[in-house]
Amino acid sequence: MDRNKALVVFSGGQDSTTCMFHALANYRTVELVTFDYGQRHSKEIEVAKSIAEEQGLKHHVLDMSLLGQLSPNALTEHGMDITQSEDEGVPNTFVPARNMLFLSFATALGYQTGAGTIITGVCETDFSGYPDCRDIFVKSMNVTANLAMDRNFVIETPLMWLDKKQTWALADEYGQLDYIRNRTLTCYEGVIGDGCGECPACRLRNDGLQAYLNEKE
Repeated sequence: MDRNKALVVFSGGQDSTTCMFHALANYRTVELVTFDYGQRHSKEIEVAKSIAEEQGLKHHVLDMSLLGQLSPNALTEHGMDITQSEDEGVPNTFVPARNMLFLSFATALGYQTGAGTIITGVCETDFSGYPDCRDIFVKSMNVTANLAMDRNFVIETPLMWLDKKQTWALADEYGQLDYIRNRTLTCYEGVIGDGCGECPACRLRNDGLQAYLNEKE
C-alpha cells in the first residue's frame, strides 16, 4: 500500500476538484473515483469524466444506484423540490449513509489499487446539517476501514475546517481558481460554472467566491 498514491472521491464539483488539485500537488500518483448513485443530474458524471480526461487521470466510476432505492431524497428524485427541514435542520438533499458508503467503497478500491491515501472534500464548516460530513465521522470511518481490511489507510479531508471563501483561496493557491469556477458542476439544477445562482449550493458557492474576490482586491 502506497501512501504516496491518493484516491480522490470525485464528483466534478468545486470541493472535490479542489481536492484533486491538492492531491496532484502533494502526491506522486493520483486516481479518481466517482459514484453513480442516480443523482439528479447525470451531467455530474459527464463533468467528472471530462475533468479526469483533461487532467490525464485514471478514473473509476462505480454503480451505487442502490442509494436512491434506500431513501428518496432531492438529490435522486427529479420531481422533489429542495427544502430545509425545519424540525431537524437537515435538508432533503441529505442522502442517508452516502458518505459512509462512499468511503467504504473508496477504501475497498484503495485496497485493490494500492492507494494508501483516500481524499474526500467533506467539510464541517459548511456541512449544511449533514451528519456524515463531520470530522468525528470521518475519523471513525478511518478506524473502521483499517480494522476491516487490516490496512493503514489515511482518509484525508483538506477542506474540513475551511469555509467556501477559504476553499476558493486554496484553489487560487494552486493556480486553478478560473478552472474550478468555469469547469465544475455544483448547482442542484445542473448548470455548469457559476450555476443557476438560486439553489442553496449555488448561493453558498457564489457567496464564498465573492467574499474571496472582495478580500483579494
